[in-house]
Amino acid sequence: MNYDYLVIAGYFLLILGIGFAFKNLAAKSTSDYFRGGGKMLWWMVGSTAFMMQFSAWTFTGAAGKAFTDGFAVCLVFFANTFSYFCGWAYFAHRFRQMRVDTPTEGIRRRYGHGNELFFSCALIIFTLINAGIWLNALGVFSSAVFESDITLTIILIGVTVVFVSVLAGAWGVVASDFVQTLVVAIVSVACAIIALIKVGGPVELVTNFPSDFVMGPDMNYGLLLVGTFVFFLAKQLITIMNLHDSFRFLNAKDSANARKAALLAMALMGVGSIIWFIPPWASAILYPDAAAAYPELGNKAADAVYLVFARNAMPVGTVGLLLAGLFAATMSSVDSALNKNSGIFVRSIYQPFLARRNKTASDRSLLNLSRFLSFLSGVIVIAMALYFKSLKELSLFDLMMSLSAMVQVPILIPLIAGIIIKKTPDWAPWVTVLLGLFVSWFMLNILTPVVFAEWIGIEPFTDREATDMNLILTIGAQVFITAGFFCATSLFYKEGADKNLEETKRFFEDLKTPVIAGDDQDEYDRQQRRKLGSMVRYMGAGLLFMALIPNPIWGRIVFLLCALAILTVGTFLKRSASAAPLSSNLV
Repeated sequence: MNYDYLVIAGYFLLILGIGFAFKNLAAKSTSDYFRGGGKMLWWMVGSTAFMMQFSAWTFTGAAGKAFTDGFAVCLVFFANTFSYFCGWAYFAHRFRQMRVDTPTEGIRRRYGHGNELFFSCALIIFTLINAGIWLNALGVFSSAVFESDITLTIILIGVTVVFVSVLAGAWGVVASDFVQTLVVAIVSVACAIIALIKVGGPVELVTNFPSDFVMGPDMNYGLLLVGTFVFFLAKQLITIMNLHDSFRFLNAKDSANARKAALLAMALMGVGSIIWFIPPWASAILYPDAAAAYPELGNKAADAVYLVFARNAMPVGTVGLLLAGLFAATMSSVDSALNKNSGIFVRSIYQPFLARRNKTASDRSLLNLSRFLSFLSGVIVIAMALYFKSLKELSLFDLMMSLSAMVQVPILIPLIAGIIIKKTPDWAPWVTVLLGLFVSWFMLNILTPVVFAEWIGIEPFTDREATDMNLILTIGAQVFITAGFFCATSLFYKEGADKNLEETKRFFEDLKTPVIAGDDQDEYDRQQRRKLGSMVRYMGAGLLFMALIPNPIWGRIVFLLCALAILTVGTFLKRSASAAPLSSNLV
């Protein structure tokens, strides 16, 4: 009997149940559908902020990088941790204080309607492409697990994601993110503990790694790692703390909960940055030929190293749990993207179009349109994922990093710098983006790592060094040239020509004014705890049944301990829902 299939089936039923459980909360208004009406508790918001940076790519492309290169892959995730620290210190509560329902409404308040339309179109297109990569990563991995057709796998996963997003909007997305965070935590911690036991502890893990654990193979210039990390800090800050990605914190019930959410995301990312990669590092010692286990994946074969570890080292049923974690990670990223895109289109493209024609639409009709757009976006994402499955010559890690550095960073630079720099002409944002895209093209085709090595008179870079150097050059150029250009546009600012002057002043004033939860918040707090408490306990019960799977005694104990941890969380949530309203301030 294949217990992994039962685990996956149980997980999908849980996710569908979450969609039904929260559909009523999303059916009241477009604000509820897009951002939960701004009534969510910090632990829900923090979970979705964390999960948005955690897709199946972490367990596939990043794990493959850890398997071959050792510790270096952690630099990306340490940079994520730093970004969430900056969110807690400066950005998160200011995002909540924009007092908008969608991120592009914040862009309109800062830059005006023209820039709102420009960024709405650019961000919708980029988000669809990015979600396609996430879904493709999951399809590649899960099709190898079940030895199934990758096309059918991508379609089935995509349909499930679309269902949750369409049915329950932001409430369903964020609620499922919280449950999925627990799934990821269980899989990661269980696999990490078993991996350390099998290799003999952390010291043996480091000393017995096939190549230099810190530097990795094919790395002659250690300074490259330092440079990569420094520019990763800048890149991840730009791509996480900006007006577009502010949607993570728009859901929070008040300013204080937004800050707490960033702090939770920082803690989860900081701990996970090490725990996630212990199994791939151990696999390099225990199963050095793991990358050859799935030759059908082409150059992406190393991306299945987590699967090899789970099948060889973990108790029966863990592969299903691992796949549940992968589904959790990717579904979180994709359903958030679908929900966000529908909000951007309705509020920043469709409603302004109606206004120009002196027409209006009821909130109910806009809500129905939002659901249709979430469905349509899901279809497009599935098509994108089916296209990306043909790109076997490019690893998932390189694909993600290249797309982010070359396209995402130029788009987002005006959306983070504009929060700090107040006086810029109305043409500055979109001209900065165009300049940034040109800089990316120049770095890709003209100032390549090969040319750079010749300029400074050193030996040619290895393939790995060339990849890192290209990333350093591209991000460095974006930070110093593109961002520098945006800052310099302040010299051309003329207050008399600023048509958005009054709204911009109100925008920055709102950024300084805390948001305080309304009088009706206690009931929303109780509903969140009660509904999620039930869902988490259902998941705990499922894990308890996994202890009955025929396994060695240690394997049964692993599942039993995981179940007890989840049941404890669920019970705490249910009890807190029954407490007095004042207890809502304690969590």
